[in-house]
Amino acid sequence: MNELFESFADAHARQGGYLLAQTLSPVPPPGQPNRLRAIWKSTNSHSAKGDIKHFIKTSTSHREKLDNNEVNGWVEVYKAYWKAIGEILAGEVGKSTWTKVYESWKELTTTLIRGYNASGFAAWTIPSLYMVGKYLRLFAIKSDEERSRTTSEPIAGASLMQDDFDSEADKQGQLRDCEQHLKRIFTLCLNDRAPLEESRKWGIYFVINLLFKTYFKLNSASLSRTILKTLAVYKDKGDMPPLEMFPKSQRITFKYYEGVLSFLDENYVEAETHLTSAWQLCHKDAKRQAERILTYLIPCRLLTSHVLPTDALLDNYPHLRELFLPLAKCIKSGNLRAFDLALQKGEDEFVKRRIYLTLERGRDIALRNLLRKVFLAGGFDEPKEPDSTPVRRTRIPVAEFQAAISMGSGGELIDPDEVECLLANMIYKDLMKGYIARERGIVVLSKKGAFPGTGL
Repeated sequence: MNELFESFADAHARQGGYLLAQTLSPVPPPGQPNRLRAIWKSTNSHSAKGDIKHFIKTSTSHREKLDNNEVNGWVEVYKAYWKAIGEILAGEVGKSTWTKVYESWKELTTTLIRGYNASGFAAWTIPSLYMVGKYLRLFAIKSDEERSRTTSEPIAGASLMQDDFDSEADKQGQLRDCEQHLKRIFTLCLNDRAPLEESRKWGIYFVINLLFKTYFKLNSASLSRTILKTLAVYKDKGDMPPLEMFPKSQRITFKYYEGVLSFLDENYVEAETHLTSAWQLCHKDAKRQAERILTYLIPCRLLTSHVLPTDALLDNYPHLRELFLPLAKCIKSGNLRAFDLALQKGEDEFVKRRIYLTLERGRDIALRNLLRKVFLAGGFDEPKEPDSTPVRRTRIPVAEFQAAISMGSGGELIDPDEVECLLANMIYKDLMKGYIARERGIVVLSKKGAFPGTGL
């Protein structure tokens, strides 16, 4: 335990928030696999409080001294940490449960929050809140998985680091409880009245990101919008540091979730803006993070700019290549039947990621490309003068579009009325410019920009 509080004292002397946070980690550092067990064995339940107080005072005596109020606050925090370590170690040998680990870690979280409110912990120590908040969420997930296994069939593929989306909302009682404590940390940071340079508001985006992950895990993404509205109020008052001043990792995660929320609201232009920001900030070697961003950015660009992912991009992400390349090829070629089959094949994954309905709209782009081929195949009108510039034929019989759509749909004959309905929708959606002359059975296309976004 002496080594633990030497690190504590060193962190205080340097005002190193992240160094301090490491002293509250439930995971032993690399090269010290027995550190947690050594801390646990260094005292007992009767002596823990006194021993911890002694070590804190001794380790800080030759450095900057802490006042008694702060010392007592940290004593309570490390006492709760010591108890939590005991449950973690007991769980490793089958003598405890993830539920007990979660409950003990929740006690640590509550004690740390109390330290900021009652013992005046300085703002530079807020990475400690990151540490306890991060593992509170992870232990809650493990506890819910454990409880599910004991009350029903096992959850297929359940793991600590599984995807943030989960439909088992009714089996997530601990995570819902965790959300309440994360909101307490959010409030603690948000309502700090200290000047910005020494404010707990510098911890706000880390906590917001934890809340976003929790809400998505609970299938309650809509609750994230309340957080954004609250944040906007403080931004408008000038009572919040600008996002650009926070660590890049926090900015990327925040922009990612902000983009996904806009995506779910079908505000694809705004979603693309946020997701592009996250993508540009993302480190080139952070493949998993980049893949998550691209999962939503690719469908966004398909709808907003009609841009398909390139082979070069997808080559870096095999999973995304498997998901999107078949659809991209079908859209580019205008093969409606193949598009429907590719969408059907990836349906489970698309629904899980909540991008199915967005990708389904890509069929309009595939149809646009098919109709464009008909337009190109029509060639040029007869020139009125020998040396005049060739002008593409803009009056195309509906029957030609009908033949192309029937072929693109796998050879099934499409009714002329249905074809006209499809063409009318394309014109309405501004994917094709012109009008249908029903009495003449032709489509009259615009001489310029007949198919927006294609250069024709």
